[in-house]
Amino acid sequence: MAFNMMSRIFILVLSLTIFAGQASAQSVLIPSPPQIAGSSWVLMDPLSGRVIMEHNSDERLPPASLTKMMTAYIVERELDEGRIAMTDMVPISVKAWRTEGSRTFVREGTTVPVETLLKGVIVQSGNDASVALAEYIAGSESAFVDIMNQQAKALGMENTRFQNATGLPAENHYSTAKDMAILAQAIIEDYPENYPLYAEKHFTYNNIRQPNRNTLLWRDDSVDGLKTGHTEEAGYCLVASAKRDQTRLIATVMGTSSADARAQEVQKMLNYGFRYYETERLFRGGQELVESRVWGGEQDQVSVGMPEDVFVTIPRGSREQLESVVDLDSVIKAPIKVGDELGRVKVTLDGETLVDEPVLALTDVQEGGLFKRLWDAIKLFFVQLF
Repeated sequence: MAFNMMSRIFILVLSLTIFAGQASAQSVLIPSPPQIAGSSWVLMDPLSGRVIMEHNSDERLPPASLTKMMTAYIVERELDEGRIAMTDMVPISVKAWRTEGSRTFVREGTTVPVETLLKGVIVQSGNDASVALAEYIAGSESAFVDIMNQQAKALGMENTRFQNATGLPAENHYSTAKDMAILAQAIIEDYPENYPLYAEKHFTYNNIRQPNRNTLLWRDDSVDGLKTGHTEEAGYCLVASAKRDQTRLIATVMGTSSADARAQEVQKMLNYGFRYYETERLFRGGQELVESRVWGGEQDQVSVGMPEDVFVTIPRGSREQLESVVDLDSVIKAPIKVGDELGRVKVTLDGETLVDEPVLALTDVQEGGLFKRLWDAIKLFFVQLF
């Protein structure tokens, strides 16, 4: 049975490297990333989490209206958890009405549906809509900011602090290119039913039609979000996401010189990433990778696999060079519960570790009867002896 376990591991390795001898003779050649005119930037794959290119991506900078991505995320969370509804009528306060900068043009003393205000935040970058939603959810903008900062911490945005719901200039209001990419990833993955709002090119409210400031929505059909930002202090910023075939990328640039420049620089990053990299799903969550020998159980085998899908971002044409090894515990004894860690799987490419994750039991194995446990103990003794 021990030989059977090892043969299953070897089969897994072959499934990823069967053509490695031929492919390794000619390595995949990738040029250096393009030069980007901005203060900081990052290009990442949200499925695998791999950063393809970056520069000063952890530098704390004013995010301007990229802030509204967090405002929208919290609104979407409240909708998902049933605390508010798209049809809720939100009262517009004097403070919301008087908020400066980009506007949805809501009127003080009126009520506006949550759905309309959310579109105003995402498509029109409305500061007035952002304040109105913040007040509706938390009672005040300052209380809403507390929620924003708690949510940022929960998402792993380690270099972000918000002081308002709009992104208007404020002391100690900062974020980073990487943190904004993390937030974009959460928006796309956590609330996909609302993500199409980020691709809307125009929105009309109060008989005023305004375009989405993300001009890549017109230039590149694969781009389907997310948000622009601009203040004198921050410069011109953009977080954009695009999907081509099965690969999605998120690009963030901060501190460019113009609206056209931010679009051009993000387009360069996206084109580079899609041209030279691709996303592959190596393992499906819940799918058996191997069977392992179990000692002292009602069954002699346990199914082992990954709890969730595992993706990697790799140079195009390099899949056949991937090498995978499952390292299981040498002795696995019953009882076993679904989710128990039984070893690790490692995937490498040219010596670089792409995956190093635990493999878990996919099935329960109850402890066997007294005779079964004694008999297995005797067999295990001789297996380990020889």
